[in-house]
Amino acid sequence: MSQNKFNSQTEKYEYILHQHGGYHRYDFVDHAYLYNLYFPPEDFYKNLKSQIHSLVLNYPVAQKELSELVGKIIDQPASRIVVGNGAAELIKIVSGTMAQKLIIPVPSFNEYANAAPPGQVVEFPLDFPSFKLDVDKFTEAAIKAKADIAVVVSPNNPTSLLVPKSDIIRLIISLAKNNCMLILDESFLDFSEDPEQTSIEKDIDKYPNLAIFKSMSKAYGICGLRIGYLLTANSQFAERVRAGIPIWNLNGFAEEFLRQLPDFKEEFTESCKQVRNDRDILYKELSKLKGMVIYRPDANYIYCRVPDKGVNGPELAKSLFVKHNIFIKDCAGKTQPEADRYLRIASRTKVENQKLVTALVDVMSSETKEG
Repeated sequence: MSQNKFNSQTEKYEYILHQHGGYHRYDFVDHAYLYNLYFPPEDFYKNLKSQIHSLVLNYPVAQKELSELVGKIIDQPASRIVVGNGAAELIKIVSGTMAQKLIIPVPSFNEYANAAPPGQVVEFPLDFPSFKLDVDKFTEAAIKAKADIAVVVSPNNPTSLLVPKSDIIRLIISLAKNNCMLILDESFLDFSEDPEQTSIEKDIDKYPNLAIFKSMSKAYGICGLRIGYLLTANSQFAERVRAGIPIWNLNGFAEEFLRQLPDFKEEFTESCKQVRNDRDILYKELSKLKGMVIYRPDANYIYCRVPDKGVNGPELAKSLFVKHNIFIKDCAGKTQPEADRYLRIASRTKVENQKLVTALVDVMSSETKEG
């Protein structure tokens, strides 16, 4: 369906609401998906264009070489790495075929639970309304459920809240005593204040029951290239995941990105700083909205609770799109109390963020008057 085939903005919204990408084709401002808009730099695209004929014509490399490329980027042995067509491919293998009983705090990224067979997922409610993870209670729940795999997303999606490194380490050690593997998803960690000190990647060899998942799509601004990786010192676990990967699971454009990335380390670091700056300004502006509860973010998106009086999250999101052509994510589909009162708002550029806040003020004011 093309842009000009929608009979109304409402019809367009209902269509977009059930899509999982391709948003750039429909002419609206996307504050739902989670991009780094400042990376890759233009030089990357110039290099890519100069090789486009070869990249389209030829087979890409396979898993061994891909793992070596990622290993150079994160300074880890290739034997510890499995590279996926996005983290989603790796999640599908682990949740869908390896886990006997998986436990995950909720609300969180739905794909870990969605990829698992029915009856094999235990959902652990985060403390409400703080949405903090109590790792001791989580450990107790994992033991009680006899979970062989536990999942923690940090910073969490949709709450944008980081789990302290000390808590993660305590959790890893506790789960190890009960033969439970921890999947730690650090996909949004580069947007936190001190990712080098917060990540456990450099200490991976200390924890054989730990596997770190990372979607490179978000932090590196390459959602269309689809790259993710798993890092673990547990060779048996890595081999089991690797066995589920097709021989050619990444295309030549993704491979070329991995080859070029070491040349752009400084640009990447600066891009994350810019994302944090824009996000922090957006957080301050959203915090001024009367009746809204705004959670301090650690990632490039902000978790909000709409005022108790007035329209709920889905209604507010729809009005924002219909009136201002701005798309945000309501959290009505998440497993949590009062889910329809919550929104997740992705930070974009400073100018776009200000337009979003202005639009929110207009919509909330209009809804109050109508009510």
